[in-house]
Amino acid sequence: MSLALIKGQKVDLTKSNPGLDQIVVGMGWVNPKQVDIDLSAFLLSKDSKVTKDEDLVFYGNSTGGVGSVSVQSAAEKRSYSGIMDNEQFIIQLQQVPAVYERIAFTLTIHSDAHVSHQFSDIQELYIRILHPMTGNELIRYNLGQIFTVETAIVVGELYRHNGEWKFNGTGAGYGGGLAALCGSFGIEVQDQKPSASAGNSSGDRDDMNSQASVKPVPPAPLVQTPPVQPSPAPTPVNLTKIELKKRGEVVNLTKTKGPIGEIVVNLNWNRKKSSGFFGAKGVDLDVGCLYELTNGDKSTVQALGNSFGALQYAPYVALDGDDRTGMVKTGENLRINGQYLSQIKRILVYAFIYEGVANWAQADGIVTIKQPEGPDIIIKLDQPENRKGMCAIAMIRNVNNETFSIEKLVDYFPGHRDMDHAYDWGLQWRAGSK
Repeated sequence: MSLALIKGQKVDLTKSNPGLDQIVVGMGWVNPKQVDIDLSAFLLSKDSKVTKDEDLVFYGNSTGGVGSVSVQSAAEKRSYSGIMDNEQFIIQLQQVPAVYERIAFTLTIHSDAHVSHQFSDIQELYIRILHPMTGNELIRYNLGQIFTVETAIVVGELYRHNGEWKFNGTGAGYGGGLAALCGSFGIEVQDQKPSASAGNSSGDRDDMNSQASVKPVPPAPLVQTPPVQPSPAPTPVNLTKIELKKRGEVVNLTKTKGPIGEIVVNLNWNRKKSSGFFGAKGVDLDVGCLYELTNGDKSTVQALGNSFGALQYAPYVALDGDDRTGMVKTGENLRINGQYLSQIKRILVYAFIYEGVANWAQADGIVTIKQPEGPDIIIKLDQPENRKGMCAIAMIRNVNNETFSIEKLVDYFPGHRDMDHAYDWGLQWRAGSK
């Protein structure tokens, strides 16, 4: 019987299926606008980065991992359980070299100068894992239509844990297409076409056949402590845009007759890069949050550690994706499902410098909190403390199950543990990677 997953759920594969060696990974969707979609698999080492060019497996490089991962051509694809997937990979699990700890399965949209598409145009998206001999569906993750402006998706990941293979229903979107996706896995894509390109099932792709080269990425920062300022009473306002200018300043979101809807917390920053679109070195300034639910559950939502959250399930907060390159003009977004206001006690929004920028003054970050029926709330990451890599930006609190209050913090810390301690979250922290 197939196991149906929700976003972020991790399940055993080989432990639950002893002796399983070969699997089929199938992906499918409904494509009413005939959008050009490319698939690929990234073979990732312990630090979640590729080690060489061949670790990107797609139709232009159909096998990787010494033949352990391969794309099925149109002629090679098979129907399983009466369903023909749009795309399929064959994975020889026991032959995957030990250097690879994760295999990320991704989709990207191919756009040109005249036509622009995004994953909101795609319906009924899924990924499933099949037994090639019996045809049984072992695991299935239905993504449905959870995306908006994204042009690249990490659909799911196979990963090793204690000598066994597990699967994670990732469902993480990116706004920067193939370049942003490659950047997140340590590949720098340069806008140089090779003399001969290989075709795929969607036709030849300039972007998929652009020259990709492995670029080492430094490890993530960690942590240490400071204090908390008491929250003053909120100030009622009715404007088109509000900027919270002082630390400790508080404003309530606009009250509505029904549920307050989806709140979007957008992080954007200055993008100073070298010349050349694909060859540019991007800033990696990440947004995330600590959350505490009314039932006492506490944790984090952030790209580091692949903790992307969920909107329809606890914690009712989700991260759209991870802009690793600085090329996504829309920045990064945390989404809060206001329909579950009564389940949320508080949310601490933060940003941290993962790589690529020396200080906060250079990043010049700004957070915009958007509400459905009220003014945008602006918080600038000002008064920078450039030797500290973490900034607690805003505290969002439940106000009598009627609305949220927003308090400007902009309080800088050496890392996650210190910020956690300052705001009394009480989580256990360890070094992580994307």
